[in-house]
Amino acid sequence: MPTVWWAERNQCESILDIVGMCGTGPLVAIALCLLIAGVLANQQRTFRFHPNSIRYNVNNNRPIIGILSQEPSKSIASVSPESVSYIAASYVKWLEGQGARVVPIKVNQPDSYYKTVFDSINGRLLIPGGGASLVSSGYGKAGSILYDLAIEANNNGDFFPVWGTCLGFELLLYLSAGRKNFLTPCNSYNRAASLKFISDASVSRLYQRAPNDVLKTLSKEKSTSNFHHWCMTKENLTASSLDNFYRPLATSTDDDGLEFVATIEAIDYPFWGVQFHPEKNVYEWGANLTSVPHWPSAIKAGQYFAEFFVNQARKSQHRFASRQEEATYLIYNYAPLYTANVSSSFLQSYFFD
Repeated sequence: MPTVWWAERNQCESILDIVGMCGTGPLVAIALCLLIAGVLANQQRTFRFHPNSIRYNVNNNRPIIGILSQEPSKSIASVSPESVSYIAASYVKWLEGQGARVVPIKVNQPDSYYKTVFDSINGRLLIPGGGASLVSSGYGKAGSILYDLAIEANNNGDFFPVWGTCLGFELLLYLSAGRKNFLTPCNSYNRAASLKFISDASVSRLYQRAPNDVLKTLSKEKSTSNFHHWCMTKENLTASSLDNFYRPLATSTDDDGLEFVATIEAIDYPFWGVQFHPEKNVYEWGANLTSVPHWPSAIKAGQYFAEFFVNQARKSQHRFASRQEEATYLIYNYAPLYTANVSSSFLQSYFFD
């Protein structure tokens, strides 16, 4: 599949479009057209999306998305020493900019807390945790509980989307591999990169309907912001059998030329992950973040991912028992603090006891 698949898709937006075009014309042309349609149909069937019937309300104009908090580093903790977890404000703004509201998900809470939050929010965003352990941290443990709840819900036809960014991307891979780590060290910190789309991107839910200019920006410009020391290679994705759960959609390269998976999409579940940081393009301006792309096309590309995920969350029927209970959980109960003076990564952060 050529990397410019989006440039010509306006002529054949779907398999039905192609079949419709096959109705007239010379026999050879008709046969070729039907062959192309068949190939694309087989490609699309590799993304089964969901094994059971899906129940969702597409008219949910009050989506609420949970963001998993994480233990702070020593520098960030110095801003609010009594707090045990935090969320970078850029993730909150990223979702709010697309019409969603946010509920912070705290770490080190009883299982009943996570079940209550899960039943009440329309989607969950896993955020990067810096040096947080995928295994022993409160971030990793809470993420594991919520992941299992999301698997169970979707298996029962209860649509519940999950998004992972950077460490969240890595956490999804770790959990989906049966709590085994198949990541490899890499050198992609404070690095802007382009995406090399894999053939499955053209039939993926994430990229299939993305605007042409966004796809062009992602593939032709160094428009993704990378801040990670661990990577998933295509070889490890296959060796771990994770390619039975996720399809890689795009890759990038690190400072040493190592090609790593940059975007994944689950085959049977509404789960997505990106190794890069789409929120930084819009909202992070730390003096040491020299690689973050802030030009207009890169900003639009970063916002596209938030728009996509928020629209997925609109399909979920989860809700709080009442508006009063909802109000007690929302991020508006907290005020962000300035953290750029102690952290090179985040301008503002929310802190939680």
